[in-house]
Amino acid sequence: MKSMRTAAAARGHGVAAAVLGRLIELARSRGYAKVLLETGTDPYFAAARRLYERHGFVERGPFGAYTVDPHSAYFELGL
Repeated sequence: MKSMRTAAAARGHGVAAAVLGRLIELARSRGYAKVLLETGTDPYFAAARRLYERHGFVERGPFGAYTVDPHSAYFELGL
């Protein structure tokens, strides 16, 4: 997954949490062992990082083709 951004008019109404919850449910139903995501580290992405942490994601190192980058944060959720 990549970072999500909610339109300004929809913020604070649970849209991002609902979308993330549905994606997690879908991953579980498909038998995935974990969900990995990358998002930014700039303050612009702070709300997204808090959302992921509230849903149980924990920080981890880079995965796949990603490399250590001060502008990226990597998260994992075990299913």
